[in-house]
Amino acid sequence: MRKLLLPVVLLCDIVGAQPKLVVGIVVDQMKYEYLERFEPLFDANGGFKRLLSEGFNYRNAHYNYSPTYTGPGHASIYTGTTPMYHGIVGNEWYDRYRQKSVYCAEDETVRTVGDDSREGLMSCRPLLASTITDELKLQSARSKVIGISVKDRGSIFPAGHAADAAYWLADESGRFITSTYYMSSLPKWVTDFNRQNLVDKYLSQNWTTALPLSAYLPYTEADDCSHEGTFTGMAKSVFPYPLPSLRQKGGRKLIKATPFGNSIIFDFAKEAIRHEKLGQRAETDFLAISFSSPDYIGHMFGPRSVEVADNYVRLDRELGEFLDYLDKTVGKGNYLIFLTADHAVADIPSYLIERRVPAGGFDYSVVNELKKHLFDTYGDSLVERATNLNIYLNHSAIQSRKLDYQKVMESAKYFLLSKSPIVHVFTAQEITQSHTLNFHHLSETARGYYYRRSGDIVMVLEPGYIEGSGARRGTTHGSMYPYDTRVPIVFYGAGIKAGNSSRRVHITDIAPTLALLLKTTFPNACMGHPLVEITDELTK
Repeated sequence: MRKLLLPVVLLCDIVGAQPKLVVGIVVDQMKYEYLERFEPLFDANGGFKRLLSEGFNYRNAHYNYSPTYTGPGHASIYTGTTPMYHGIVGNEWYDRYRQKSVYCAEDETVRTVGDDSREGLMSCRPLLASTITDELKLQSARSKVIGISVKDRGSIFPAGHAADAAYWLADESGRFITSTYYMSSLPKWVTDFNRQNLVDKYLSQNWTTALPLSAYLPYTEADDCSHEGTFTGMAKSVFPYPLPSLRQKGGRKLIKATPFGNSIIFDFAKEAIRHEKLGQRAETDFLAISFSSPDYIGHMFGPRSVEVADNYVRLDRELGEFLDYLDKTVGKGNYLIFLTADHAVADIPSYLIERRVPAGGFDYSVVNELKKHLFDTYGDSLVERATNLNIYLNHSAIQSRKLDYQKVMESAKYFLLSKSPIVHVFTAQEITQSHTLNFHHLSETARGYYYRRSGDIVMVLEPGYIEGSGARRGTTHGSMYPYDTRVPIVFYGAGIKAGNSSRRVHITDIAPTLALLLKTTFPNACMGHPLVEITDELTK
């Protein structure tokens, strides 16, 4: 059989045939710099070194909008556009029409499949644009598209509207679940997988470092850094982490904040490939994988922690094993992989302050001051909600008092501009007319803005400042600054030639590149541009 397969692989390379399988890998909160900073720690046979040495690496890839959150990031990768058109403006936002906060993937019209919780009341319906996975299904109905993640939104948006399945890990049961948007019952192989209770098995061990602790210290801060967060039940952030005892308070969802959250995704992905015969049929299939545990770990411990470094050392090893599995199952040269991230992350503000670098937090206390200012000016606070650095004005109150909407926004804007650490404030009018201006912060804000879901006023903080208290342990992301926007883009396999580029490219360029490689229509709101180093090389 091996002698018969070899000419097929060579023929694929010669004629530029479509890959049998596309594997999209999104590593939640992965900064590009991790590929370089942790490179001495990576295994010679690991996944990252293999992707970088044999694939094409874009070293200056960025998000071209804010806010840089998980929901918008996954949506933008797969639609090739930004929240301006796909509508996912945050992980959650305020719905002024229903007067409540809504989650980016919530869908009350569906039911959970896989357990009895409400964790499966999710679908792709809130996403307003088509994805590259949708376009593949529209072109070839027999192609299979499956999304996998421990986070629902990390599975749902990449898989798209027309997906065969999207699976995510339930917090309480520790099972992979889905919703009736996709199916009425789980396939037997998923039920069999869930019966193994792998979450319980992974949490029955301690989290120890994969390498000696001393190996990490040239590339990280010391273990037990005072700026890091801690697990509930521990006074300090130090190895080893006693997961069996921590689980008593954290429950099964604890796995998401450990590298074993990655492990169970690899386990599940291999089973999906095996049982669904992905990449082993006549059609091109698409497996969209998102690794969410790096985000949970990064939020808690920060980007310079031993915990983050250990996560990537382990991820590197498991990715290498996964590539070996694909070589054996699908065949080297028959699959295409792209690696990227949904956003990066800021340094912990208190860590920067200790080193005399400007940084801090934004706790929204200024919103109460704004309410007082507007009340003193107009006789009403006029602020309905504030979230994601968006301020939603009370349109009903403005109309009933017959106030000038533009003047109210301008009054709020100039009041907020007088407050630190706010560096820019943009009104809805400025944002919707931003095409007439060539101003970076405004255009980045505009590309992340969708009026029916965004606020009337959007604030931009000074660099180094994050939402939340500046004294908090741990960190977050969301800004338009490079520490939040610069992420990997690496293409590997199926005719991809080794190389790298330092030209600036954007995350929205991934989907149109895939469209050319798969010979599909571009996603319907796509605004990105094909990566010519990939597409032109394969069409020679």
